[in-house]
Amino acid sequence: MAGIYRVLTAWLMLLLINTGVSAGTLTAARMWPSPDYTRVTLESDAPLSFKYFTLSDPERLVVDIEGLAQSDTLAGLPALITTADPYVSNVRSGINRPGVMRLVFDLKTQVRPSIFAINPMGDYAHRLVIDLYSATAPDNLAQAQPADNKPLRTNVPATSEAPKFNRLALVAIDAGHGGEDPGAIGARGSREKHITLKVARKLKEKIDAEPNMRAYLTRDGDYFIPLHERVSKARAVKADLFVSVHADAFMRPEARGSSVFALSENGATSAAARWLAKRENDADLIGGVNIDVKDKYLKRTLIDLSQTASINDSLRLAGYVLREIGEINTLHKDDVEQAGFAVLKAPDIPSILVETAFISNPEEEKRLNDEAYQDKLANAILGGIKTYFDRHPPAGRTKIAREM
Repeated sequence: MAGIYRVLTAWLMLLLINTGVSAGTLTAARMWPSPDYTRVTLESDAPLSFKYFTLSDPERLVVDIEGLAQSDTLAGLPALITTADPYVSNVRSGINRPGVMRLVFDLKTQVRPSIFAINPMGDYAHRLVIDLYSATAPDNLAQAQPADNKPLRTNVPATSEAPKFNRLALVAIDAGHGGEDPGAIGARGSREKHITLKVARKLKEKIDAEPNMRAYLTRDGDYFIPLHERVSKARAVKADLFVSVHADAFMRPEARGSSVFALSENGATSAAARWLAKRENDADLIGGVNIDVKDKYLKRTLIDLSQTASINDSLRLAGYVLREIGEINTLHKDDVEQAGFAVLKAPDIPSILVETAFISNPEEEKRLNDEAYQDKLANAILGGIKTYFDRHPPAGRTKIAREM
């Protein structure tokens, strides 16, 4: 019996060598459910080669991974599933044939899988990313709706702050980073993705309390969204403005102050702006995006970038917001800055990126974690938005609202 075992082991090793696959072990596994999709990330100490297919009655996704060894991390995958996950109910693993580990995801509904590998980067090892989208979602995007699904009012009563336009203005608020992408990390361990979401939620609450405005969050949880999908989400709900909230880091811990950015087609206005833009645009590399997917929204956005009207409106909005933030915090620059931030590239929506403060500065990191300061930030951004709409009311269009 021992002889047979030695022969089988030698045959398996020879098979792995001949196929160019190294035996690997999972070192970490994460699962990020969101309203749009569920992401499963498998991190290993060696590259993972895979094939996959789906089965029906019941719905399942089968992923065969070559050269993957059994491990406690692999066995612990079912514990990562939550009842709130819209797509996955269970996951099973086992040897399918020599040298091949099979993962079977039991699904709650039919899905459209997107699976891809990512090479090591920064603190991450080899990763296999499994994204599960609804089979009915157009272009991997859920039907974007305001999070609370309440009807938008058009019959706003007259008040001392009565709107100067006859429809509600919709503001898309984008909390930077999320999920696999933590963003900048402060000296005390604060993560940018958590701070931006807190500020974004506060801003949404304040905007929704205005009689003539509503807000839409591109993400309302801890999950990753590619940069171009953030733009697509704002366009899908026909947002009038796009505000991306960040709390970035810089090479030097003494860097401090708030900044507001608009898109630039002709280069950054400063070395710091150029550095920050590159850092933010690298978010897709950190979070992981399937570059084989052809996204029509991204293509259209890049084609339409020659339009400059939105950039001019973005500069106006940025100026109003910068002035308000200057009342509560030191400004890193006294003027609006411009750089090629990918998340600002909606050709038809005035878009700004607000760097609330530098999380890499210990003093500012402490303030960013203070709820009272987060509230002041939200009020300041709201003040700039209200000034913009007061002076540049949204044009009429097909209604995005319905009567109550």
